[in-house]
Amino acid sequence: MSAGIWGKIGGAGLGGLVGGPIGALIGGVAGHFLVDREGAPFGPTPRDVVFTTGLVALAAKMAKSDGVVAESEVQAFGRVVQVEPEARAGVERLFDLAKATTDGFEAYARQLATTFGDEPALLEDVLDGLFHIATADGAIHEAEERYLQAVATIFGLDAAAFRRIAARHLHLADDPYLVLGLDAGADGATLKAQYRRLVAETHPDRALARGLPPEAVAIATRRLAAINAAWDQVAAERGLR
Repeated sequence: MSAGIWGKIGGAGLGGLVGGPIGALIGGVAGHFLVDREGAPFGPTPRDVVFTTGLVALAAKMAKSDGVVAESEVQAFGRVVQVEPEARAGVERLFDLAKATTDGFEAYARQLATTFGDEPALLEDVLDGLFHIATADGAIHEAEERYLQAVATIFGLDAAAFRRIAARHLHLADDPYLVLGLDAGADGATLKAQYRRLVAETHPDRALARGLPPEAVAIATRRLAAINAAWDQVAAERGLR
């Protein structure tokens, strides 16, 4: 979480009121009582704050799902949620509050799904970040997989989308094709077109242009690297260069 976002959450200059469970969570950390944003006089809800806080909340709930938080997962969380030293204590408090809150993960996932319903790629980014944390210890546990599948369902992502995201983090059969969202029988022209579309949709510059936080940019960067690696493998095997 960048210092800029933490300033929005913890300071008086919050650009908008954030409602729902994410707003309540921010309020518990920042000392503000945040209410539903309908009719709020402070402008639109800051999407970067919702993205990052929602990601932290879902990561915390996932850590609770299997009852064990491995050191590798803590380190992976640090790579996904970029924290300046001065903000670390606040982020840890946010994480701990999210674990302890009576709100289930479904409430946080639904608010993210509502906020970013017009940009489903961002919802994939959230799930991508959660996969990165879950697989940091070299495996994904049954409770974590159930959790990730439930989040994907709330986000409106179908089974094919879930497998495509999973393939970027797990070794699945024909995983390069799964990463590209196609089957191994696709012809060369279809593969090239799909690869170009994914690169255009995923490029980190798009996240920067939309004013999204470093967390979204970092996830998009890793996602693009996985897409490029999958394409390189497929192109080499099929002679598509």
